[in-house]
Amino acid sequence: MIRMIRLLRPLTRAVTYTRWLHLLVGGLVVLAAATIHGVESATARDWLVITLLPIPFVAAVALVPAMRRAEGLQARLMLFPGAHAPEARTGDPGVGPVDPGVSGAPSASWRDRGRTAVWLVVRLELGWGLGVASVQLIGYALALLGTTSEAPDDDGLFLPRPEQAAWSALLLPLPLICLSVLVVAAGGVATAAARSLLGPSPTERLAALEERTEQLLERNRIARELHDSIGHALTVAVVQAGAARAAADPAFTDRALEAIEETGRDALEDLERVLRVLREDAEPAHRRPTLAAADRLLESARTVGAKVDAEVSGPVDDLPGPVSREGYRMLQEALTNVLRHAGPVPVRVRVAVAEDRLTLDVRNALPHRTAPTGRGGSGLRGIRERAVLLGGRASTGPADGEWRVHAELPLR
Repeated sequence: MIRMIRLLRPLTRAVTYTRWLHLLVGGLVVLAAATIHGVESATARDWLVITLLPIPFVAAVALVPAMRRAEGLQARLMLFPGAHAPEARTGDPGVGPVDPGVSGAPSASWRDRGRTAVWLVVRLELGWGLGVASVQLIGYALALLGTTSEAPDDDGLFLPRPEQAAWSALLLPLPLICLSVLVVAAGGVATAAARSLLGPSPTERLAALEERTEQLLERNRIARELHDSIGHALTVAVVQAGAARAAADPAFTDRALEAIEETGRDALEDLERVLRVLREDAEPAHRRPTLAAADRLLESARTVGAKVDAEVSGPVDDLPGPVSREGYRMLQEALTNVLRHAGPVPVRVRVAVAEDRLTLDVRNALPHRTAPTGRGGSGLRGIRERAVLLGGRASTGPADGEWRVHAELPLR
């Protein structure tokens, strides 16, 4: 019983019948050729000519680049289950429809045109053969039911039908079963051929891979932006609140609350900008903070009690945009790391712009409550990743009895 249900399952799927229709439409080209050629008293040789006659025309049509796109879109719609169908999904919760593997782009090379021509010929001949078989098997089923009035010699059926009798209706399932098997098999062949002949070319696959890589890099950048900005604001707020509570000084508390408010406002602006990126409505990249606004970071660290000795040399305002923006985030994370792990300790910051590179160097006393590992967390790892993406290098860890974050970014 279970095996029978599995055999009948394809007949319950809408895609089985859309594949049938898709192939029958392709076979209409041969039918048009037959009408032009004439089918009255056509011999087997005539039918062979009719079947092969449209092939050169179809192959010529495939030379039009847009034809590949049209066939790809039709194949996606008619040969593969829709997004609502269970078989179109991977079975994993939250996972969308499976990519059918059929390209929707126009032909970009002669190889694509050749594959499109082969696909059109396959669809043409397979559809014509399935159409003839469908007409014959449906006609045979009607003949077994006795609903046709034509004489056996004039009914157009290739196979002789049995003499009309009461028991002949018992043979009715045979042509219907044969038709079902042919429809399912032809649909499977068409689907496999579409994947092979209309599938993405190597150039399209490479372009898709590059686009996916760009998306992953953008997600990674957004995650770093959120980590650096929000992490810095929360660290400043926590340190300020703890210091205000310990000081029990109304004046100091007012300054701490003012610093928390300013840092929180900056973090909200960064969060809003990142959310606009996720909504594909991002403001231009030049609106992101740069090293020209480094004083804001240094002052924020000073408000929590850190003694920041900063020295900036060189034309910081003339730095290339990507270098200046990433340098700002690296400095922000370095200061956040100091406040989070060492507290309000003396910090020495050096920002130097030379002819061909930007150098960032942040040093602070090592915290006594934990033993340094030299590895750091995700923030320090983000500093190293930012440097590598710009072709530079960065190191973090203990050096000469201090914790040091050192980065060098090329300007070209």
